[in-house]
Amino acid sequence: MKAVRLLEFGAQLVFVAFGRPYIANPDLVQRFAENAPLAEVDWDTVYGSGPRGYSDYPTYQPSELTRS
Repeated sequence: MKAVRLLEFGAQLVFVAFGRPYIANPDLVQRFAENAPLAEVDWDTVYGSGPRGYSDYPTYQPSELTRS
């Protein structure tokens, strides 16, 4: 992500927006906090192309191996 790269190079950011990642990751803040993998957007379900869509993405469930 561009924001992460900017922070790694010492940029001081006032505002950062995460639009597309939020589509597939309604729990984006939790995933960032836990360094969890991000789900990919299923573009076939975006913008009302059928009954599936924004509310169908699962939240991150860590496996027993990733829990400490």
